[in-house]
Amino acid sequence: MAKIYKRLSKTIQANTELSEILLILKDGHTYFVRAKSGIFVTPDNFKAGEIVVNRRKVGNDVKFHEDQKKRLDNLETYIYEQVSKTPKEQINTNWFKLVVDRFMNPEKYEPAKAKAKPTFYQLIDEYLEKKQFSYDHTKAIRVVVRDVARYEGFIRATEKKRKDFTFDVDKVTREDIEDFFDYLRNERDLSTEYPKLYKRLLKEYPVGVRKGQSVLVVRGDNTIIKLAKKLKAFFMWAYESGKTSNRPFEGIKIGSEKFGTPYYISIDERNKIAETDCGTNALNTQRDIFVFHCFVGCRVSDLIKLTERNIENSILTYTPHKTKDEEKPVQARIPLHPKAIALIEKYKGVDEKGRLFPFISPQKYNDSIKSIFALAGITRNVEVRNAKTGENEIRPINEIASSHLARRTFVGNAYFKVSDPNIICKMSGHTEGSRAFTRYRKIEDSTLIDVINQLG
Repeated sequence: MAKIYKRLSKTIQANTELSEILLILKDGHTYFVRAKSGIFVTPDNFKAGEIVVNRRKVGNDVKFHEDQKKRLDNLETYIYEQVSKTPKEQINTNWFKLVVDRFMNPEKYEPAKAKAKPTFYQLIDEYLEKKQFSYDHTKAIRVVVRDVARYEGFIRATEKKRKDFTFDVDKVTREDIEDFFDYLRNERDLSTEYPKLYKRLLKEYPVGVRKGQSVLVVRGDNTIIKLAKKLKAFFMWAYESGKTSNRPFEGIKIGSEKFGTPYYISIDERNKIAETDCGTNALNTQRDIFVFHCFVGCRVSDLIKLTERNIENSILTYTPHKTKDEEKPVQARIPLHPKAIALIEKYKGVDEKGRLFPFISPQKYNDSIKSIFALAGITRNVEVRNAKTGENEIRPINEIASSHLARRTFVGNAYFKVSDPNIICKMSGHTEGSRAFTRYRKIEDSTLIDVINQLG
């Protein structure tokens, strides 16, 4: 009959003064196997092969040895149970060590739990973390995420057969994508038709999804196309990085955005803004930043990162954030105008982060630009394309002025002087052959007149 014998290791741990209990399992001449128990006691609490609780000691020592005694008793019971279930010829040292380890460390032998599949929203967070997009691009992707969240909620609430619908990257089909875009076109009307549902959808986004605006607006074709491109780019990343084998955009034609003729301010208007006293130091600072912005024409996401390290021999050099992930990222090089250099010198050492200027958030910068235009009297009407209706309309330029107007001002004025897109691309950070320049060809009638006059 099998019997367990216990003895104490002669090795005493220096830091705890504990010794480990060693086990011997014996059954006559059939087997004699050993294993470490993983249970430790102080030598004076182990007598005649058993743990003895010395109650004359104070503190946690008594509780500790009571717990160890209970563990050892339970371990012995478990060993005898396993012996009763196992043929004698299979009991050996490895078997005994495994039995003890199973009892002492049961978590090691639990079936591996299937790793929870990441949701669309978790993958979006990983996508944004890996890509490190600009502030504006990240903000636009967050808009898509909220749109998807409302779409999920709408489908679950209105279609009985799809009450468990989720935007699963592995299961979303081409039909789902097309239905999603159709939903985006009609969401404003749907929110009127289902006011209670949308009150809840706009309030109860899934965990981890940041809340956005609480009022839905009509979306134009350009907006739908922009959202579609961003969602498609995410699915391409998910496919290429092995997150999914699903390609729901296969065969879907997104189309191209349609723009009106770009508007921008003239050199005289830019100089007028530069000479305008805006009344406060804060607004005057933003005025100077905008004027400098008109001299370099970069995107605002790149502008706010510029430091003196980007300038060498009066040439500003940087890699546009928008193209840095491409195989051949564009490097923009802009010789700085003396007025631009003067502005850099004016604010040298002012910014605590070491940037060229004390930048504020892009949105506050945009708000300041509108105020600056009004103060400078730059309020002329311009024709712009309404992104929602697709129709052209007349608006005061100060009401729609933004940071991107500085980029257009740089490109537009440079194009009027040179009319060579490749030269301007080198300075603006556009990729060669960019379709953006085709719109600037419509701007200056005088350029066309000059061409005609040269034909005589």
